[in-house]
Amino acid sequence: MDWAIATFTVALIYPLQASSLAPSLARLAVFVIEVGLLTALGGASIGKRVFGIRVVTWPDYLFVKTSSAFLRTFLVALVIPALLIDSEGRGYHEKFSKTTVLRVR
Repeated sequence: MDWAIATFTVALIYPLQASSLAPSLARLAVFVIEVGLLTALGGASIGKRVFGIRVVTWPDYLFVKTSSAFLRTFLVALVIPALLIDSEGRGYHEKFSKTTVLRVR
């Protein structure tokens, strides 16, 4: 859902069918800014709110600091840390940013 928001936001500037690198990088930048900022301010992006999950610190379950929220989002944007998981089922983007997600409903 967050990627769709970034895509349609960038579509206000670039056509959806544009095949150059600029629209792709703009989508990625909007995604990182939107998810990082909303996670830092409220603990969840729009997509996480819709699905009833929240990002908190690990292991004490407190609000996420701005730096941790943006580090986590940047690592998610790189994709590889999010695909690699440890024995507890947590992605490396969560381990590096010392965060985890909780179901809130």
